[in-house]
Amino acid sequence: MILEKVINKIEIQSEYKDFVDRYIDNVLTEFKDKIHSIYMCGSIPKGTATPFKSDADFTIVCVDPKDIDYERLSKIKDRLLEEYPILTKIDTIICSMDDVLSKPNEWGFWVKIICVCVHGQDIGKQVPPITISPEFIVDLNKETKDEVDRIHHSLSNASDPKMKMRYIKGYSKRLIRALYSLVLENTGVWEDDMVKMKNAILDYCEIDPALVDYLYACYLDSNVGLEEFLGRADEVYCYFENTLNAMAASRNSLY
Repeated sequence: MILEKVINKIEIQSEYKDFVDRYIDNVLTEFKDKIHSIYMCGSIPKGTATPFKSDADFTIVCVDPKDIDYERLSKIKDRLLEEYPILTKIDTIICSMDDVLSKPNEWGFWVKIICVCVHGQDIGKQVPPITISPEFIVDLNKETKDEVDRIHHSLSNASDPKMKMRYIKGYSKRLIRALYSLVLENTGVWEDDMVKMKNAILDYCEIDPALVDYLYACYLDSNVGLEEFLGRADEVYCYFENTLNAMAASRNSLY
């Protein structure tokens, strides 16, 4: 099965159009000819964002990510968050053109399938069609362990209650996405709706359903005990890692 794009048409709501334009203008002004193209994913380009609850997710593609100074980018983000309080936060991922084209099952997947181009030439169109397979699922999760370790560390060391809740919500979402990637051969599509992800995991994963329901509940309401959450999250990741390793071993045995 070939993966289809999550967002086929940009439908930004009127409340967010000025913000998106301002973000793009600010980034282009700050970094001038360093930018190849800019992308969005999530609820804003889909037209389903909720004021004061939704965040903004951008991806910048450039020749060399070192050309984009994070401190200068952070100042743009902070300024726009003050001007547009309807946003909860602004996240920006930076990758190179080479990342997208040389890693089709990782960065190529992200830009081609998850994101939609809001400025410049869509480099995702140069990525070959992505076929759902064990090889793709393993490649897709190459950086999952590092991401999980980073979030786990940040959460364990967070002292501010609001930051803890944000990390718990983000950690829950990341683990649900990781579990969902394991069932892509069953669903045939990449979902970005958390309820559909959860239900597919319950249908096709041999994981304790209570763990999945707990993760989803924490995603909705992250005001939970830290030690209990980390313990449950570790159980989920252990299942994920074992399943992924078995998938990788099965793939390798074919060569």
